[in-house]
Amino acid sequence: MSTTTPQRLGWIGLGSMGLAMATNIQKHLTQHHLPPLNYWNRTISRGQPLKDIGGTPCASPEDLVQSCDIIFISLSDDTALKSLTSTLTTSIDLSDKILIDTTTVHPNTTSLIATQLTSHNAIYIAAPVFGSTPVAQAGQLLIAVAGPNDAIEIVSPYLSGVIARGVIRVGEDQAKSLLLKTTSNFITAGLMYVLSEAHVLGETSGLDASILHSLVEQNFGTYAAGVSERLISGAYCPAVGEAPRSGLELGIKDVGHGVHLAREKGVRLEVGEMYLGSAEEAKKWGDERGRRMDSSAVFGVVRERAGLGFEKELGRKGTDEGTE
Repeated sequence: MSTTTPQRLGWIGLGSMGLAMATNIQKHLTQHHLPPLNYWNRTISRGQPLKDIGGTPCASPEDLVQSCDIIFISLSDDTALKSLTSTLTTSIDLSDKILIDTTTVHPNTTSLIATQLTSHNAIYIAAPVFGSTPVAQAGQLLIAVAGPNDAIEIVSPYLSGVIARGVIRVGEDQAKSLLLKTTSNFITAGLMYVLSEAHVLGETSGLDASILHSLVEQNFGTYAAGVSERLISGAYCPAVGEAPRSGLELGIKDVGHGVHLAREKGVRLEVGEMYLGSAEEAKKWGDERGRRMDSSAVFGVVRERAGLGFEKELGRKGTDEGTE
């Protein structure tokens, strides 16, 4: 890669998180008079907001990678990432391309992808992100990066202060960053379940939810308060046609990775298993009503078990804000 000409950046995958991050990168490139961001998505119309601010659509992922030096990837799951990797490694020259992957997958998948790409002379950085779509839109994600140090230095100007509030350097083993992400997802799931039970205890005992929320905010911090706010606002249970802040199906996938990884090591994550069981119940509830549930929808299941009913009757404020 030339160090005397501006780097050409590309983005593959424009789900809600990917589009938010790509938008912030395009704004950064425009602000610094740098070449525009090339983008590709299976449904290319998803990129219209990027095009409107100067981004350039590409006809295929192969075209994008050939025209770029640094390629960000943001896909839905392991299968999608494996498919893209197979396409790229069998169709084009990847020599010296830096691929920085924000997709949350199983650490074993990351090891496989790293081996495949490096065998084709590409440079692979695993860079899972921590946060929900509103956090991504604000450029306030946390990002964990692992891979060759020289490559991380090259991509660093597009991370902190652009798509992330902070960067955690995990080392050169790409799988370790996904292990960190998997562990974080397990902690978040446990927090969602514990706070669900706490709010149900408060509601059934006559404790005002706003007072309990104030305790969570002041005693356990912003992150816990963000989860609590989803529960008391009703954001855990989006209305028909309303997008969740963080989809329940992704929560099931991500926590499932942690539970399966633990089993491989001879360990049980009982809290994770408890979350998964409740999350599957919540998903069934939403599917039956044509509604996409938030990853915090285990609150509805905990409520039902306590005889309160899945959905809170009061208030749906704040469904477009919050922290994960």
